[in-house]
Amino acid sequence: MTDLRVKYMGLELPGPVIAGSCGLTGTLENIEKLERAGAGAVILKSIFEEQIEEETLRVFKAGFGEGDPFPGAIDYVREYARSHTLQQHAELTREAKRRLSIPVIASVNCFSDGEWISFARELEKAGADALELNIFVFPTDEFAGSAAVEEEYVKIVKATRALVNVPLGVKIAPWFTHLPSFARKLRGAGASAITLFNRLVDPDIHVETLRVSANDSLFSRPGDARSILRWTGILAGKDGKGEVSASTGVHDGETVVKLLLAGATSVQVCSVLYERGTGVIEELNGYVAGWMERNGFASVDAFRGMLSYAAINNPALYERAQFIKYFSNH
Repeated sequence: MTDLRVKYMGLELPGPVIAGSCGLTGTLENIEKLERAGAGAVILKSIFEEQIEEETLRVFKAGFGEGDPFPGAIDYVREYARSHTLQQHAELTREAKRRLSIPVIASVNCFSDGEWISFARELEKAGADALELNIFVFPTDEFAGSAAVEEEYVKIVKATRALVNVPLGVKIAPWFTHLPSFARKLRGAGASAITLFNRLVDPDIHVETLRVSANDSLFSRPGDARSILRWTGILAGKDGKGEVSASTGVHDGETVVKLLLAGATSVQVCSVLYERGTGVIEELNGYVAGWMERNGFASVDAFRGMLSYAAINNPALYERAQFIKYFSNH
């Protein structure tokens, strides 16, 4: 009999497939469905710094219209919005912990080491088993070097680590000069795991109206998992103590197996939940279990990382050089 149990950030998960942070993990009804479908853990919908600012603006406009507010009005409304949002997320965390038997991971979206990280402490108090920091510092300052951008991430992780005791996962975008070195810095700052990768909403340009807007393509596609596979294999192979949670482009059970073979300790799904419903997790787990049985693996740990960067005879297969070699031979 196959055993799908895994350990992620020190937490015992009944299976490797995690419901990633998204709108579907923002209600108790949905997260209970996800548990019944076989999710190993659930990452609750993120608290977004931008969300609080938008709520501040909405309340401000509703209360003051176009007139001049009294002194300190904006700060007052922002504090109200912040407290209201945090209260909602803390309550969701408490109820999820009360009703679910699988680990509940809270999520905070941040881009600074300011007061926003205080949310982490409140979510820990509400009962979160772990915390995923969804960090994105957009590098638009032409006078700041890449090391300065990386240091912002490290500062956020250090500041959060100083506030909470639960395990910390850090979700990052793929655009870093030296990802293995950066991942090691994050782990040194207190990160228990790195999630690869953050899926961002890209801009689009309307050539007739001459407007810039957000791209309509919000969901991942199956082919998107290729870059995740590369860096999962490299990071898992380079740093045996660091954990990788693979995210983006996971649409079928075969991809889950590939990522586990590359060394992922867990695999996150979001887009496929929107496309096919929460029951798809049962299908993904079923494929993994069937594959394990066919290949004689009794547990996930028996094969996880077998094909990581460090485990294969030709690690260059994970490197871009193979792209050049392929086309030079065809």
